[in-house]
Amino acid sequence: MNDNPADLAAEQAAGETAAKKYLGLDWGEKRIGLALADSETEIALPLATVATLAEVLAIIEKEGVTNIVVGRPQKMSGAAADNQAWKEFVRLLEERAGRPVVFFDERLSSLAADALSGTDKEKAPRDEVAATIILQDYLDRV
Repeated sequence: MNDNPADLAAEQAAGETAAKKYLGLDWGEKRIGLALADSETEIALPLATVATLAEVLAIIEKEGVTNIVVGRPQKMSGAAADNQAWKEFVRLLEERAGRPVVFFDERLSSLAADALSGTDKEKAPRDEVAATIILQDYLDRV
């Protein structure tokens, strides 16, 4: 399947593209925030916070995810952050998920999640909101 935005737009216009279900991930060493969206609505929504790759893989199967968007840690300068644990997580995810995995800049997503108004009872957990921001930003740009 082709993930080139120009080709994807042409396929959609021709009605040849099957609906996709996206999983957004905000990886952290202790927690992984998850968000879901589909190609019909293109609206990302918080889903869950998990702790392990096994839990992520189970959700991919349960939800029928077709595409995965992972927040890529970057320094404010734009240089890639050198996080070996993240690299290993991503390597295993790509190996085991059996679905396309794309990476998207996650700079400031956690800060943006913290800045949302509302009480703790009204807001989704920070990691889920950060995953939602990453996924929505991705969807808005493709």
